[in-house]
Amino acid sequence: MTSRSSFLIVANRLPVDRTVGPDGTASWRRSPGGLVTAIAPVMQRRKGAWLGWHGAADELLEPFENDGMDLIPVPLTAEEVELYYEGFSNSTLWPLYHDVVAPPVFEREMWESYRTVNERFAQAAAEVAEQGAVVWVQDYQLQLVPAMLRAMRPDLRIGFFLHIPFPPVELFWRLPWRRELVEGLLGADLVGFQLPGGAANFRMLCRRLLGLPYKSNEIFLEDRVVTTQAFPISVDFSELDTLVREPHIMHRAKEIRVELGDPEHMLLGVDRLDYTKGIGRRLEAFGELLRDESLAPGEAVFVQIATPSRERVEEYRRLRDDIELQVGRINGEYSVLGAQPVQYFHQSYDREELAALYLAADIMVVTPLRDGMNLVAKEYVSCHHDLQGALVLSEFAGAASELRSAYLVNPYDVEGLKREMMAAMNASPHELARRMRTMRRRVATYDVDRWASEFLTALES
Repeated sequence: MTSRSSFLIVANRLPVDRTVGPDGTASWRRSPGGLVTAIAPVMQRRKGAWLGWHGAADELLEPFENDGMDLIPVPLTAEEVELYYEGFSNSTLWPLYHDVVAPPVFEREMWESYRTVNERFAQAAAEVAEQGAVVWVQDYQLQLVPAMLRAMRPDLRIGFFLHIPFPPVELFWRLPWRRELVEGLLGADLVGFQLPGGAANFRMLCRRLLGLPYKSNEIFLEDRVVTTQAFPISVDFSELDTLVREPHIMHRAKEIRVELGDPEHMLLGVDRLDYTKGIGRRLEAFGELLRDESLAPGEAVFVQIATPSRERVEEYRRLRDDIELQVGRINGEYSVLGAQPVQYFHQSYDREELAALYLAADIMVVTPLRDGMNLVAKEYVSCHHDLQGALVLSEFAGAASELRSAYLVNPYDVEGLKREMMAAMNASPHELARRMRTMRRRVATYDVDRWASEFLTALES
């Protein structure tokens, strides 16, 4: 691989996962997920490089090439994984930025580790970026990198994109290191957010905290201007639309319905197991529909996939216990012989199986208490070329601002959630087609390629 790059992605993780074959041989495969799907083609066209942690602690790796991408591993110690990643990133910033759904942890040791790791990423980027290169820093784990990198390499064009919500001033103000984080982000030329509200929150914070003036979407520093703008991320619509038309995917979707006992209604939830996703709320609503006899035994099955997530963090272990207890209670009370109303899976699924599940499901239930975007909602829409299927979507997901034809709900309002779930189940084919057609038009037009293209055009101009 080349020693210098004119286009560099800086992210917490590399876009590959290590796999070990039956003979013990290790290899790398491209990670699933929207970010990798969006940026990998851009990198391949620009012969770019991707800098990030490879996923194993206390291991040094040399740069390597995979799938046409130059990859530069940044090492983390086991202690840094605990303090920087599980600690400050996911026990402090994650809950704070998600409306304090869980209480954030404010510990100085975590902050020091976060700063140390951010400096390591910035130093690595400074060493491999070509003169005048474009550097695109990703997400909340690396918010100090833009300013650190600018201090080392003022010749670079630096962009930053936040994939999660940016909180209101009143919430962000709790953070003891608020000034350092804001100054870190202001090292970028362009700071991107999922929604205009996040960009507005950031501009207001800059004025209140640092006294910086702004006009429209520009913040004025002494020697330069920082642009703040919304770029709602999306999915690869064409890839999903093509995939679900494959005969083996269509066959698998029918097979799933048979395996579930061919219920009249199949509801589906697909989430990381996270307290922001509102899994308990939707299960509570579904359980009450059974209790109220709005749904007859065997009439509907709720399939909930909860992908394992951050299982070393206590809050997540407790959440798993709570969800599994809730599932057990519903199935214990409302199962009939040979049929359980909730099918719960705490495991990961590959892209083809997920596509078949999306196609099989009549109702997709996406009820986060707070979410930057939520690509599952857009994936479900992309998979329904049949114009059937209904999306029940939280008002607090970023996707709700685009998918206005979904059945929008407040997940804190269980009665309202029950009402919209029943409305989706009872809707006519004509009504479902009208809503789905509108949503598909939006996702097809604003796909993931357009997201990446619009951000980079704004950065480079």
